[in-house]
Amino acid sequence: MTHPVRFDDDDPMLRQVRELALAFPGAAEKVSHGRPQFVTTKVFAVYGATVKGDHHSTRWARSLQFLPDADEHEALLGDARFFVPAYWGPAGWLGLDLTAGDPDWDEARELLDMSYRRTATARLVAELDARS
Repeated sequence: MTHPVRFDDDDPMLRQVRELALAFPGAAEKVSHGRPQFVTTKVFAVYGATVKGDHHSTRWARSLQFLPDADEHEALLGDARFFVPAYWGPAGWLGLDLTAGDPDWDEARELLDMSYRRTATARLVAELDARS
């Protein structure tokens, strides 16, 4: 089944997320289930999220899904900008609503870094560490 495209390629928030995500070693973008996903060997970020049972909702269309460290999960949920996304949430993923005020792109970079380190190969993480 082909999924409809659920993003606007000219979206300035997507452009910023792309710039941040694709700066990681070995990172690439693919579209799956109608959303941009950022991958190495595994997905480490998704732009946009779905409300379970309502795929036509645009509530979290401009959000960043990521896999936080387990010890950060509950603390992040204490902030109203964060939510448990449908489908990815049961695996520990969270979403950051980028429309809840002005996005903090440094924070987004840190969240992407955390998720990348949890999903990338040891070689890619070592390459990232060597850059600093």
